[in-house]
Order: sequence, then structure tokens, then C-alpha cells
Amino acid sequence: MLVLSRQRDETIMIGDDIEITVVDIRGDKVRLGINAPRSVQVHRKEVYEAIQRENADASRVQVHDLRAANHSLKRLGRREPLPGAAPVDAPPLPPAAEA
Repeated sequence: MLVLSRQRDETIMIGDDIEITVVDIRGDKVRLGINAPRSVQVHRKEVYEAIQRENADASRVQVHDLRAANHSLKRLGRREPLPGAAPVDAPPLPPAAEA
């Protein structure tokens, strides 16, 4: 880990297009200003970790979960399946091979 010392209004550059500026220091809190391209996501670490957990949970959705959701929608009168999901009356898919 690189450790740098900066005072208020001083900036750190990451690459050519990310600037981190010390905006304010009050007691044991430091306020940082981050200037980065829109293509770079900037999050507090706890928010980033929550996003990662949500994405991992969402990636574990199984085909039968979508079929169950479509079955529920069909009972509610919706005729179209969810995007990417097999129709409720489609034959079951073979089990996926594990990598």
C-alpha cells in the first residue's frame, strides 16, 4: 500500500484522469473530493461490498426460479414470460454442467 501525506487543498493523481483532493480535515475525519471520468465508478468501500454481494446473489438465480416467477405471473393473468425465461409450459432443461 502506498501511503501519502497531503494537506488541505492538495491533490493526488491516479493515472491521467483521476484526481483526489483533500477538501477538509476536522478532527479524525478527512473529506475527499474525487474527480474521475463517468466510466469509473466511485463508491465507499462498504457500498462497493454491498453491491458485490447483491450481484453475487443475483447471479445465483436458477432457471426454475424464473419458471416459478413466470408461473405466478401466468396465474395473475400475464401472458408474456419474463425476458430471458423459458415459458411456463416448456420442457425442463437438463442440469448445467459444473465447471
